[in-house]
Amino acid sequence: MSTKGQCPVCRKPAVAEFRPFCSRGCRDRDLVNWLDEGYRMPVRPEEDEDGAERRED
Repeated sequence: MSTKGQCPVCRKPAVAEFRPFCSRGCRDRDLVNWLDEGYRMPVRPEEDEDGAERRED
């Protein structure tokens, strides 16, 4: 039951049942990374959350 693509966690072939992951284990690891705030976007200190430059009044 394979589908085209790779698991974003371990790079094994994805499985339709757990798409885009290859297994329940990789799906759960990805969820834990989200819940533990393991995925972050780099932001420069002079920008606020929406990307606009901060202005000192």
